Amino acid sequence: MKKKQCLMIAGVVLAFALTACSKGGEKTSGNEPDPAQKTAAAMDSGKAGIHQELDGVRMKETTKITVEVYDRANDGGSKPENNFYTNYIKEGMLRDHNIEVEFIPVPRWTETEQINNLLAGGSAPDICVSYSYPVVSTYSAMGAVVDMAPILEDYKDVLPNLWELLGEENLYYNKDPKAGSIYAIESLRANQATLCTFVRADWLKKLNMKEPTTLEEFETMLYAFKDNADMLLGADAAKLVPLAYSFDAGWRAQPLVGSFVPTSMTEKDYYINNFASDRLMTYPNVKEGYRLLNKWYNDGLIWKDFAIYPTGDPTEDNMIKAGYVGASIGPNWDYPYRNGEDSIQANIQRATGDEEAGMVAIDPFQDDTGARRKYIYSPAGTDRKIFFPATNNEPVASALYLDWISQMDNRLFLQFGEEGVTCETQGDGAVKTLSVTGEKIMNSINNTDYTLTINGLKMKDEETTLKTVALGYDTVSSDIITKAYYASMTDGFFPKHYNLGDIEAESGIEESLRVKRDAFLDQAVSASVDKFDAIFDSGFADYLASGAQAVIDERTAKWQEFFGDSTNGK
Repeated sequence: MKKKQCLMIAGVVLAFALTACSKGGEKTSGNEPDPAQKTAAAMDSGKAGIHQELDGVRMKETTKITVEVYDRANDGGSKPENNFYTNYIKEGMLRDHNIEVEFIPVPRWTETEQINNLLAGGSAPDICVSYSYPVVSTYSAMGAVVDMAPILEDYKDVLPNLWELLGEENLYYNKDPKAGSIYAIESLRANQATLCTFVRADWLKKLNMKEPTTLEEFETMLYAFKDNADMLLGADAAKLVPLAYSFDAGWRAQPLVGSFVPTSMTEKDYYINNFASDRLMTYPNVKEGYRLLNKWYNDGLIWKDFAIYPTGDPTEDNMIKAGYVGASIGPNWDYPYRNGEDSIQANIQRATGDEEAGMVAIDPFQDDTGARRKYIYSPAGTDRKIFFPATNNEPVASALYLDWISQMDNRLFLQFGEEGVTCETQGDGAVKTLSVTGEKIMNSINNTDYTLTINGLKMKDEETTLKTVALGYDTVSSDIITKAYYASMTDGFFPKHYNLGDIEAESGIEESLRVKRDAFLDQAVSASVDKFDAIFDSGFADYLASGAQAVIDERTAKWQEFFGDSTNGK
């Protein structure tokens, strides 16, 4: 763990010792229990007196809670802590549960650092979120997080919507197999689609080529784009890029590299190698996928400057929008179609003056069985982790909040807004979103920052949900969206989850491993062909030595403890 992070966490724990007991104005003494003990005691007393605290599902006395909300600093957006949708929540919670809600804005892109600071100051929101369970686990081990198991299990009768939406898979996803404690519950990833491969449909038409359906055909297409630059771009031929790419090679290359992973991997193999699994970094045979990318780079098929521009830099997007790029992978399954008139698709059409120009989804990469397997999101474990800091004196009220936003009518209103103003319901039940400005604008897609327990849409049935998703793009036909969705979901796969307890070796290394991974993959892909093996092997060895091998070893030991020599968890 980095020295800076150790000091920060130590400061958090010290701050809890100083502030948790005094939060309610109580005096402390040398005999006072620590914050975790006080929180557990408060929860125990709450279990015994729940019917004294509640009148049905309403708090008998008006209770106040605070809730984290991301501040995305959107141009033209509203204040994340005070807007039309926060008022809807506040009014509903006060009406239905006699609970006052205050939102605490946290910058989206520095969320972990900011939450660290709030925890250290004893002022963290009662309801917090993180995309990293190791972060939650680190604090829970120090008594800085509430064990949610008693709330979920003993108050189940007043949390029907939370249980219906998330179920045991998401609520118990992080349950310790021995102690039974739950320090974070998992938000539901309703849309499991991850990545998609896109090509310029109009370029294929000009070259009289069909959409590629195999890796070989995809490669042939890239060479055709390069060799016919003059025909495709005329005076701008020198700007043509057959395949756009990103410094985050592990993510953007996943559909291609994942097709090199043998399907003979066992459940044991997946469990052992499932740290940072969305990048497949320690999966077998991924090196050969990167070897192919290295070949393409040296043959001029991949954007030569891909490694220069970090997350958030618009250079790659602008290059695609200008019409210079033939193909791309990701960074999301629907990426070219997002942002309405400023989408990649709309910009390509304006740049070319051709309404039929633009990106179309394809599905060319096959594994060793011929399947088009995709590593899609699991419904659990791939979105936000919701937790209560130990300074939360109202865990029951906080749980009622999660139940309220999980109720279908409430979450659908938050996701779509006001009928006739921000959305229109179609005859088949699908809902079309409308562009708005002012107080009813949404700062995140479908207000996901407020629907903490779900990311994506889950309506009355799958057909209605998909139709609604397809209607959510102002400048693109629903057929194009539906095609991209199915291309990203065909033969979709995610490893089975085994919760065998916290992996201590994972604590504090996620960011450092990410930096090392991105650096050596970029260097390997952009190296000369004769240096690829040396650079890849050296970088991978350093990646393992920097903590990944310790994670693998601890996961191997955990599996052995629970399942012995079994490869399938039985």
